Formats: sequence, structure tokens, C-alpha cells
Amino acid sequence: MLERLNQALEHLETRLDQDIDMAEVARIAAVSEYHFRRLFSALAGMPLPLYVRRRRMTLAGAEVLAGDRTLLDIAVRYGYGSGEAFARAFRSVHGIGPGEARRTGAVLTAQPRMSFRVIVEGSTGMRYRIVEKGPFRIVGRKATVPLVHDGINTAATAHVESLDEQTVARMKLLAGLEPEGILSASVHLTDSREEGAEVDYWVGVATRPETNAGGLDTLDVPAGTWAVFDDHGPYPRALQQLWRDVFTQWFPSNPYTSRPGPELLRTRPVETGMTTDSQLWIPVERGHRPGRR
Repeated sequence: MLERLNQALEHLETRLDQDIDMAEVARIAAVSEYHFRRLFSALAGMPLPLYVRRRRMTLAGAEVLAGDRTLLDIAVRYGYGSGEAFARAFRSVHGIGPGEARRTGAVLTAQPRMSFRVIVEGSTGMRYRIVEKGPFRIVGRKATVPLVHDGINTAATAHVESLDEQTVARMKLLAGLEPEGILSASVHLTDSREEGAEVDYWVGVATRPETNAGGLDTLDVPAGTWAVFDDHGPYPRALQQLWRDVFTQWFPSNPYTSRPGPELLRTRPVETGMTTDSQLWIPVERGHRPGRR
């Protein structure tokens, strides 16, 4: 998979001064566009559109300093319909406008070309199983919270603590499907996996699709395949490391790709650093070879 990812990045690099068809880039990687965007974000630490913008502005910056083209010509070459739009993008990367950069010969910021290579890891086995699951409904309470990579997510914790005993009791009465008991469900609102990116965050239970929520928030989840990972370790560090390992180690070495859907987590919250058992559910689909479904 890493070889195909690098082929896709090479193709992307040759299109920086053109419109980029991300679906075509994903086809070269032999994965869906959805999975390519998520996998890139997890491996690179930034969303794909941000990487593309930084690479374009790196090349544009060299041309601005060279002085061989007008600023408008450079803007058009890299896909900007006006000098103002180009200047905004240029400033967002370099911290200075293109005109000032040309006049002063300013120091600019370069985004190096990315490539992915194998780092020998995986000395610890990842326990998982594949589950085919019919449609179901998450019933509970929803909030929008920022993504946190390390440490306690205070916004998510505040949402959990805002649930009164009556609401929790109502949810427990409705529970009846796996994953059992109170769980959380996260839906990413953008391709970004950067710290602070927003997610819709449910705390609730898995129920049958026809369940009457009785005023609680609902999330209807279609039938599909899930990779289920069991975890045992200090909270929340072990869980955050598990999520990283799923995208940076498990996906590249297994014949599955991610698909749209909520990520489910069933855990027993404990004090920070204390050991607990958890279960992470990731929506997946069987991968396919290029040209085949």
C-alpha cells in the first residue's frame, strides 16, 4: 500500500499547476477517495487540502522571488482567479503578501514534498475482529467538540458530565444491541485530523433502527462491516495510541479501508492514568484491486 500511496503523491505533485482530480489520485492509491483523505491525514498529520495548498505556495513562492513572471501570471498558473485570492493563500502560508515578498526578498516557508516509508514497528500485536452488523440507531445526547490527540478532552468530558441520572437511566433502558451499554460515537465533520478539528460527539446506546428516542438525539447507522479493536491500558493515552496505530499500522497492512460512518467507543472512564478496558469500532470495507470492485 505504501508504494501506491507514494505513486499517488507523485501524480499529485505533477498536477500542482492544474486542477487536481482527487478521485483519480485515490484510484492510483487503489483506495476510495474517502479512505485516501483520512489515511493521508493520519499519516501526514495534516489534511490533504492543506498539504496541496502549502505545496502550491512553495512553488509559487520560488516563482515570486525569481521575478520572471508577473504576480497575476503566477496566480493564474496555480489556479487562482484573482490576485487578491492568490495573495490571501500566499500570506496564509508565508506570512507575507507576494508583492512585499518580491520587493524585499523575504524569507519564505517551504513545504517539502512528502513520501511515506516503512518504519519497523508493530512489535505489539493488535487484537481485533471483523463484525458484519445490520442497521442500528444511536440514541443519546449529541455535542460538537474539538479533536484532542493527547490527554483528556475537556469538552467531551463536560458533555458526559452534563447528562443527568434520569437521561442515563432512559438510555440504559433502550440499550439492546452490540456494542452493549453506554458508548460514544464520533463523526468527523471534515477530512482534517488536526488537533482542534470539530467532531459531532454522541453519548448514548446502540438500539434497533425503529426505536422511539423519546426526545433524545438520534444517529441512524446503516448496515456495514466494522473492525473491532480491544484495548487494555492507561486512560486516555492507550486509547489515543490505539487510534493512531489503527490508521498508521493496521490499515496499511490489512485488506480493509475506512468508510463513512461513526467511530464507536465503549470504555469505562477512570481517573487519568488508571488502567481500563476499552473497545474501539471503526467502520471499514474490504479493499479492492485497481479496476475491480
